[in-house]
Formats: sequence, structure tokens, C-alpha cells
Amino acid sequence: MNTLHRTALLAAAGTALVLSLTACQGDGDANSAPTSGSSVNAQSPSGKATDASGTTGSANSAGSSSTSSSTGSNSGGGSTKTSGSSGSSGSASSGEQASASTPVCAAGDVRITAATQDGPPYTHIVLTAKNTSRHSCRLTGFPHIQFLESHKQDVPAVAKSKPEAPVVLAAGDPAYALVKLSDGGREENNEPVTAFSVMLAGDPTVIAVTAPGSEGIAVDPAKALTGYWTPELRNGADDF
Repeated sequence: MNTLHRTALLAAAGTALVLSLTACQGDGDANSAPTSGSSVNAQSPSGKATDASGTTGSANSAGSSSTSSSTGSNSGGGSTKTSGSSGSSGSASSGEQASASTPVCAAGDVRITAATQDGPPYTHIVLTAKNTSRHSCRLTGFPHIQFLESHKQDVPAVAKSKPEAPVVLAAGDPAYALVKLSDGGREENNEPVTAFSVMLAGDPTVIAVTAPGSEGIAVDPAKALTGYWTPELRNGADDF
């Protein structure tokens, strides 16, 4: 009886042990399955990451190509600036249009000063007309100069110095005119001049200009000449 009971208990214990091992094994399979599943998911994302990095690489390549392409477009932008420069020529054309409608410079729009050119003997001076107004104005023709009270005639202008288009001065811009005083010879009829008068084309206002130098300038009225107003002095055209 005891033997049978012990046998039954051993059988029950064995069955329980088998069930317990089966359950553990089932749990182990269940745990291993998600683990392998998560490792698949891990590989899959890592695979995606690899693909993405490859794709990113290609995206980077595409990005670099788009960057180079944008650089190209920047280069194109540079050419756009070049075309912008053609646009500036367009503004130049608009400037030409503006020159036709820009008002003529009046005596109150400019400040005229004189300076000697080259070394002694000082045979030439340069007149500078600076636009001191707050608007653009058109400086046409040449300065109408009278050096001496005894000679009321304007100093003659040199035709070859005339610019192709009227000079348009923006606010603060200068224009220049070369003026010949004499030939620099000792036998000339030079007269000392400490101040002289200048009038602008289209304005009868007389502008008093102080002659350069502490002792003024020596002028031979028979040899005096003036150039036209120009944006800058030009060799050849202003050589007189």
C-alpha cells in the first residue's frame, strides 16, 4: 500500500515535473521568439539604417549634386550679375533717358574750385564743379570764363574736348574742365589774376572763383582756352 502510494506520488511528481519543464520550455520559446523577432526588427531597422545611410549617401550625393547644382545656379547667379551688369547697362540706358529729363545744373547746384595742373610754369588749371545739391543735374557745354575786367570776351572753347553726351552729375559727383592760361613763355603778355568769373551754360549767374596759389595765376588773354565739362580729364581731347 505504501509502495503503491509512493509510486503514485512519484508518478504525479514526474508528471508535474514534465509539465513544469514543458511550461518553462514554452516560456523559453516565447521569450526567444520575441527576442529573435526583436533582433529581426533590430536587423531590419539596421538594414533600413544601412539602406538609409546608403540612401542618405545617395541623398548626400544628390545633396552634393544639388549643392553643386545650386553652386552652378550661383554661378548662373554670377552670370545673372553679369546680366545684371547688362542690367546696369540698362540702367545706363535709363540714365541716358534720365539725362534727357534731368534738370540743367544751376549755379546754386554746384561748387566750382580751381587748381593748378603740372609744375611751373603753370600754363593750365583744372576747374572742378561738384554737385552740392541733393538731386542729379545735367552739366552741359563748357564754363564761360572771364579772367580780366579789361577782356569781357569769354575764353574760347576747344571743340575736340566736347564729350559725346551731356554730363549728368549725381549728388556729390564732380565734373572737370581743363583751362589753358598761356604758353608759358617769357615774352607773353601775361597778367596776374587772383579771382575770375565763371558762368554755367543756361544760367546767367556769375560765380566768383578764387585763383589757385598765394600769388594767383598769370594769364595771357590771347592764349587762353577752355575745355568742355567732362566726368574726367582725358588725354588727347584735353591736350591743348
